[in-house]
Amino acid sequence: MKPYRLLPILLLSLGLHAQQRTQLPNGWSLTPAGASLLLSSDLPLNIALAPDGIHAAVTNNGNGRQTIDLINWQTQRVTASIPIRKAWLGLAFSKKHPWLYASGGNDDWVIRYTLKGDSVGGADTLVLGRPWPIDKISPTGLTLDEDHNRLYVVTKEDEALYIFDTKTKQLLSRLPLYSEAYTCLFNTTNQQLYISAWGGRKVFIYNTTTDKLEDSVTTEDHPTDMALDKKGHTLFVANANSNSVSVIDIASRKVIETLHTAISPDAPIGSTTNSLALDPKDQTLYIANADNNCLAVFDVSSPGHSFSKGFIPVGWYPTCVRISGNNLLVANGKGMSSMANPYGPSPLGHPYIYKKADTSHRTQYLGSMLKGTLSVIPIPDAAMLTTYTQQVYSNTPYSQAVEQTAAGVAGNPIPRHAGETSPIKYVFYILKENRTYDQVLGDLPQGNGDTSLVLFGRNVTPNAHSIADEFVLLDNFYVDAEVSADGHNWSMAGYATDFTEKTWPTNYSGRGGEYDFDGSRPIANPTKGFIWDYCHRAGVSFRNYGEFMDNGFPTLPVLKQKENYCAAYPGWNLGIQDIRREAIFEADFDSLLRVGALPHFCTIYLPNDHTSGLHKGAYSPIAQVADNDLAFGRLVEHISHSAIWDSAAIFVLEDDAQDGPDHVDAHRSPAYVISPFIKRHSVNHTLYSTTSVLRTMELILGLPPMSQFDAAATPMYSCFMSNPDTTAFIALPALVDINMRNTGNTPSAAVSRHFDLSDPDRVPDALLNAVLWKAIKGEESPVPQPRRSAFVKTNPGR
Repeated sequence: MKPYRLLPILLLSLGLHAQQRTQLPNGWSLTPAGASLLLSSDLPLNIALAPDGIHAAVTNNGNGRQTIDLINWQTQRVTASIPIRKAWLGLAFSKKHPWLYASGGNDDWVIRYTLKGDSVGGADTLVLGRPWPIDKISPTGLTLDEDHNRLYVVTKEDEALYIFDTKTKQLLSRLPLYSEAYTCLFNTTNQQLYISAWGGRKVFIYNTTTDKLEDSVTTEDHPTDMALDKKGHTLFVANANSNSVSVIDIASRKVIETLHTAISPDAPIGSTTNSLALDPKDQTLYIANADNNCLAVFDVSSPGHSFSKGFIPVGWYPTCVRISGNNLLVANGKGMSSMANPYGPSPLGHPYIYKKADTSHRTQYLGSMLKGTLSVIPIPDAAMLTTYTQQVYSNTPYSQAVEQTAAGVAGNPIPRHAGETSPIKYVFYILKENRTYDQVLGDLPQGNGDTSLVLFGRNVTPNAHSIADEFVLLDNFYVDAEVSADGHNWSMAGYATDFTEKTWPTNYSGRGGEYDFDGSRPIANPTKGFIWDYCHRAGVSFRNYGEFMDNGFPTLPVLKQKENYCAAYPGWNLGIQDIRREAIFEADFDSLLRVGALPHFCTIYLPNDHTSGLHKGAYSPIAQVADNDLAFGRLVEHISHSAIWDSAAIFVLEDDAQDGPDHVDAHRSPAYVISPFIKRHSVNHTLYSTTSVLRTMELILGLPPMSQFDAAATPMYSCFMSNPDTTAFIALPALVDINMRNTGNTPSAAVSRHFDLSDPDRVPDALLNAVLWKAIKGEESPVPQPRRSAFVKTNPGR
């Protein structure tokens, strides 16, 4: 392979504003310290340092090609990139043999590679069980006790500890843990093994001499990475869902202090504290805050009396930090920006369908285009750490002041803080599926669109266009998510947990795993729940129509109370038209209104703009999007003709924008805000995101922010005015046949027969998007190569 070299990040001076800044679609910024090494693929999760002091290994566990990169620090190159069919987190070098152990993920084995200088030789396997979906084991973290020839492996699916003899490669024993495990760490001082119970809020203590789980120590939520001091007396545990590190005294088996790692000690969730490294002198702890895009630095020289020293800016979503000599090594899970993808989601790899495809470039799909990087940062002195800390605060829009008092103007219908009231009393939140701005609204001349990328323009979505014309057009709106798995979590909680962010790529890439991201698996859920939980605690009435529904039943306890969901309303099922969903909503809405029981917050799922591709017998893509548009228009019309219209607001967005091209950024998506208080016939170029919508609704309903992201997001007050215009909306009829079915025998139809439509995003979106393009533009029409830009300024494209 062609080696990658260290790429220095531009530093004009050491001043706060001098470093090159990249703005992310969520409004946060990056000014990464040090130098950056481009890795071979996406979502690096772990770094292992070789005992020779020369090499390191990184495991890349994303949606794209999974690899293990071998890095030589003397030459500053990736010298080998080893393809691995399935991998996840576990990585360890032997100190006695030229071996590298790596978790084989859902293949349910551990792979042992042989190192040969700058390359990697043949591989052996240590087998835990049969591959997914037969045994469903999924090894995660692993560690070695080489004095006793032992390999310890923990798992997240069968929730167990596996112990191997490294000489014979035989499995010696298996112990159930009854909790998803993240990783494990061996203490040579007392022969204990520590296991972070990712889903159990504890660290297990396993005695390797007696082969027994002796005890556990309670931590905060989502314990992940761990570090031991040199004497083996103090254990540090990163808690990803709690912005914290638990400091455990080994002798007493108690937490002696909790380090708060966010930039503000009382910040809500959102830092995603998921990795840590202790310096060789046991004095300084470096902590990776994945969603804050920084390292927190603590003086821990006196455990129990630790204190913060500052922060270091790194890349996007740091998942691992290690120390090598005088350098910090940081794996940045999403790289350095919302990257350009000039070749868009394209049909490459399917030449039998798309014979004219330019196969000189690989498919660029949002789910796997964010290539990982490795930051190499010289350990800063006090002066440099002060500069870095200022940069992190500058990059971070969250603060306690912003959380307590949001941006806004006096007299606006959107309140600024708790205690203020709004003339809006009823909020309707509609969630749709997977469209980009240019695909739908790119033909609106008043907005920043590219007409060449339009698939579902005014002829297919007349109501979306009419609503954007009559109310407000948002042409600078971005989703916070990459795919539907994290998209529904971002849309309903303003956050996606580390479990969700780190495991959806395995599921989406066909490497096994269940779709655990719709509230059905507790480990995937934020600690304090979703927006419905916040409504419940605040006494705000709510009702759910279809969101987080599994086979017709709510997945969350808060939704299972009869008054909190509409049992007749279908969840995900693309065989059911959205106009049927809307009719069910209308009937339920009217019945509640008649008896004075209409809740103040309603969530409504209209999923059919996802489409079924050209799957034979399914509704055609144009029919499904037109059906979705008609349901949307009718719903707005019905509410606008009701008695509560003068105190209502409707917010509409896509859960993600993965399925298609956009000429500004892969995260840009259509969104709509409808209310008598909207500035009519306006265009708003403000950078808004998913969490901007959440923040706006929270302020109206009197709810606190759910995460640092909605707390920091700009509310949509500039779309609103104080004097309402109660003119009702009139839905437009569909201009195409919404009952049209796929009947053709085209190559695209042949591929669509194999689409799995049982859950959102089971279909590879690069392929689905290409099928949609062919279905609408013609089978011989080449899929366009849209222009994309790195997201670096407030109003991209303007």
